[in-house]
Amino acid sequence: MEPDARLPTDDAVGTWGNIAPCPDAPVNPEVVVDGPTQQQVQGPQPQPEAANARKRKPMHKRSVVWEHYESVNDDMGRVVSAKCLYCARVYECHSKRNGTSTLRAHMLACLKNPNSKHTRQALLTMPNVQHVNDGNLVNVGVWKFSQEAVRESLAFMIVVDELPLRFVDGMGFRKLMNTACPRFKIPSRWTMNRDIFNLFASEKLKLKSFLKDHSQRVSITTDTWTSIQRINYMCVTCHWIDDSWKLHKAIISFIPVSGHRGEYIAKSLENCVLDWGVKNVFSITMDNASSNDVAVGVFRKKLISWGTGVAKGKYLHMRCIAHILNLVVSDGLKDVNVSVKKVRDAVRYIRNSPARLKKFKESADFVGVESKKCLCLDVPTRWNSTYLMLHTAALYEKVFEKYDEDESSFKTDLNGNIPDSHDWEVVRKFSDCLAHFYTVTLRISGSLYVTSDMHFQEICDLNVVLCDMIESDDLEIKNLGERMKVKFDKYWGDPDKMNKLIFFAYVFDPSVKLEGMEYSLTTMFGKVRGVALYKAVVDELTLLFLEYNSIFESVGGGSSSNVSELGSQPSSTQVEGGNLAPVPVPYCATGTRKPPSVMKARFKQHRREMGTSSSRRTELEIYLDEALLDDEDQIDVLMWWKFNSARFPVLSRMARDILAVPISTVASESAFSTGGRVLDCFRSSLTPKLVEALICTQNWLRASIEPLVVEECIEELETFEQGLPNVGPPV
Repeated sequence: MEPDARLPTDDAVGTWGNIAPCPDAPVNPEVVVDGPTQQQVQGPQPQPEAANARKRKPMHKRSVVWEHYESVNDDMGRVVSAKCLYCARVYECHSKRNGTSTLRAHMLACLKNPNSKHTRQALLTMPNVQHVNDGNLVNVGVWKFSQEAVRESLAFMIVVDELPLRFVDGMGFRKLMNTACPRFKIPSRWTMNRDIFNLFASEKLKLKSFLKDHSQRVSITTDTWTSIQRINYMCVTCHWIDDSWKLHKAIISFIPVSGHRGEYIAKSLENCVLDWGVKNVFSITMDNASSNDVAVGVFRKKLISWGTGVAKGKYLHMRCIAHILNLVVSDGLKDVNVSVKKVRDAVRYIRNSPARLKKFKESADFVGVESKKCLCLDVPTRWNSTYLMLHTAALYEKVFEKYDEDESSFKTDLNGNIPDSHDWEVVRKFSDCLAHFYTVTLRISGSLYVTSDMHFQEICDLNVVLCDMIESDDLEIKNLGERMKVKFDKYWGDPDKMNKLIFFAYVFDPSVKLEGMEYSLTTMFGKVRGVALYKAVVDELTLLFLEYNSIFESVGGGSSSNVSELGSQPSSTQVEGGNLAPVPVPYCATGTRKPPSVMKARFKQHRREMGTSSSRRTELEIYLDEALLDDEDQIDVLMWWKFNSARFPVLSRMARDILAVPISTVASESAFSTGGRVLDCFRSSLTPKLVEALICTQNWLRASIEPLVVEECIEELETFEQGLPNVGPPV
């Protein structure tokens, strides 16, 4: 029997309780079928029990709250409730009727949950109160836990504080973090290794961008060092003055070199500047080794081929004044005076025994010496240590005498060669002579302030001191001065062998200029030789300025070129050789054109024919002709040029490069002290790549301009020790 066309077939039946009506049949609220009457329903009907007999497939838990709860399922596998992992409370969490909002609220409020402080909002922090004039001011900040931020800070701490990578595995650090921040997952040292490299790459990118946008030309200091691993490392430090006239220095390379030959050093320098994109190298400060002369010669050819050098690299090599000064003083101290030897033996005797040191300290207290400086023994290769030994020992003259009275073995063990009053007088003379050289060494070793302008000044001062020593009536002082003067003249006695940048930087001090330089040259080298050298310096300085003027004039920096005035104004005529030619006609204050002066035009023509052209004076001429500044208040050279850079747009660019030149390699050598602490005997397995990352990143991240102090202050320690309670056994 055919089914009725008006009745729905099996294909027309949709979801439970819904019937798809036939398009040709009228809508009828009641339709009779082969069963009971069906009502047309607007929504779904309950599902028969037979259809729910099978278990549902478990769904994946996507909410983060399930990390803190244990799910409870029914017989069909459906999650109907959740049990807190911390307080064991049970909450309904049916997916249709309850959801996870209740679970989330309890997770944040549960008192037994160690992570209950973590919320979606940042927490308020209350730092220390800052006292101001109008009362107390409280700084309120916000804090939110972040695993990545804590790891980044941990990497920062390891790099800046020179901590070993195994620090994260230490028991004390783990106990601290579990107490202060239990949620922080302490990384392994291998993870910290990767984090440090990521920090190194990030900071290197920032410094590259800063160098590209805020540097004109850079000066470089470099030196080599052999580590405990017997690897030769070369440190390259970059110095530059930014657009705000602030002096910067940064270690840009700390890499191993295959040897100390000049070719290897030059190749490493080339790779370094290409990697950093700083081809505009103005000068390289190195010590006086012959291999460095070869390296500078090879690198100079590279600069010329790149077209980035100045004056064809004529002023590229700057010799380290600190190394020359060290050679000068060391030669003078080769033949040690008998009195100096007696003091050295006495100091060595006291320092060889803790009991002697204690007895010496008791004698100092009895005599009433208030100095807390410790007796130090000098190193033969370091003259400054000899000065410190003599200077400190002279403070304890009476203490040595008291110790000799109390300890009879003192004179016996030294075979009677203990210093007497005459020896102490000689030691004081030596100490006073070396004090000036020590002070000069401290001044020229700075890298956070301009030193190039004081280079020639320090040379002149040393020359005066040596001449005074030679003219001294004391035979010992005279011999010491003569020995030093021989080495001094080897490097600074012939001005033709000196880099002219030394004199250029001296001229850029507005309190000296040419007048002060001429006086210093004639005083140091004599009248005839000094005047000739003065003229040569002025000629070379002018040529260098013309080169800078040709470079920066094209970019709108030059002011010495003749610029047409009112070039867009209407033209009139002027007389040139009897002919009329159009000339610009300026406007009067009333707005009418000012008629040209025939006589003035002929006067200008006359000056041109006589060779007295009315071209403007150069910036260099204007600067040198101005009066000298009074330097009683210690003029800040960089600030002076910053405020006058608008008046001297080209000359200020020239000064910016010259004043950034460091006169010593101390900035690079100081990195070797850091390298010695990083590569100690307990961390000798660090790779060169990781060593570079640690040393360079520390240098970039160090926010304070003060160097890292690793020596203990004896005075502070003794004061602290006196304030400690006596926790030991009774004496």
